[in-house]
Amino acid sequence: MPPAASGGRRAPRADCRFPCPGGGAAKCRWRGVKGAVTLGAWGGRVGNGRRCVYRYAATSRPFLPMRVLGIETSCDETGLAVYDTDAGLLAHALHSQVAMHEVYGGVVPELASRDHVRRVVPLAYRVLAEAGTALADLDGIAYTQGPGLAGALLVGASIAQGLGLALGKPVVGVHHLEGHLLSPLLAEPRPVFPFVALLVSGGHSQLFEVAGVGRYRLLGDTHDDAAGEAFDKTAKLLGLGYPGGPALARLAEAGREGVVRLPRPMLESGDLDMSFSGLKTAVLTLVRRQHAAGTLDDARRADIALEFQHAVVDVLVAKALAALGATGHPRLVVAGGVGANRELRGRLSSAVERRGGRVYFPGLEFCTDNGAMIALVGALRLSSAPPGNGAFSVRPRWELASLPAV
Repeated sequence: MPPAASGGRRAPRADCRFPCPGGGAAKCRWRGVKGAVTLGAWGGRVGNGRRCVYRYAATSRPFLPMRVLGIETSCDETGLAVYDTDAGLLAHALHSQVAMHEVYGGVVPELASRDHVRRVVPLAYRVLAEAGTALADLDGIAYTQGPGLAGALLVGASIAQGLGLALGKPVVGVHHLEGHLLSPLLAEPRPVFPFVALLVSGGHSQLFEVAGVGRYRLLGDTHDDAAGEAFDKTAKLLGLGYPGGPALARLAEAGREGVVRLPRPMLESGDLDMSFSGLKTAVLTLVRRQHAAGTLDDARRADIALEFQHAVVDVLVAKALAALGATGHPRLVVAGGVGANRELRGRLSSAVERRGGRVYFPGLEFCTDNGAMIALVGALRLSSAPPGNGAFSVRPRWELASLPAV
């Protein structure tokens, strides 16, 4: 920790934790350095011509390390975290509602919202205590503003704005997908901009070119089901419980290679788009045929699970490699719940390393929804956030491309 500045605040540091878009020389907005700063290198120092590792802007302002409380309530997980731009992630806690929703075979929005109401405040007290931080010591609050379930989002938004109003602190609403895209910045080593990001979750299968915070270009998208959604639906066809993705991956470990064959949709489409609905339909047809023939035993279910996983991973690896080739970037970031799949991690790492590149994954605990990624993005965006005034809104549908660059 740097020494305390006047007024009890910590003094500015000369180094920085974050990457920047790079290129040229300008004043660093984050550090408020006077004079030219060469941008684009990680781990450098600012001022007097030394290198900056974060970002630049037309205006400068003095930097003081910020400590941010992050609140995630977009769906069925309640996540709280405290992130410090100087010291990194200080504490995080997560409550999963899987057990509550399992009996229904999926998320029940009203139940999800009510459970968030019960969980947010106790988890906030917990992470603040673990971080050794009082509410008054926070420099800002970040919450998931969207996309997600409207009722669930409202819980986090109302608590964040209430805290901001009571404490006179700035509050920023965070795009849930931006949190996932930048979650590998929580790990070591961190990726440097620019990079290609593969976002694979229950609701999204997308490829982005990421040039900086808020600078995202969509390269490819799914035409129908997302990869995670296809995992869950296929798991249900195989008689597995909720959530289906992890259960299917476990079943696939007992599968035999080459016993069944499934298609690889859009593998040779010539673009970076994806489709998984047809793959799910192929599984449905195969399951019905095997059931009619009396051959759908546990071993055959495992064979189908293995081949399905191979098919999804084949498509994701091929599209990610094509995106790297199209952009010329050597770095690939993988984010979202499906990014925890072991086969996907192993095959992507091997394929990209053979090309001389590198893959960056968030830690397994940060692949699914969490408060740490929201606190991180909040720290990146709070410099332009106004103090909380008690007014708030949520955005259940929110295009990532609409975000302003930082």
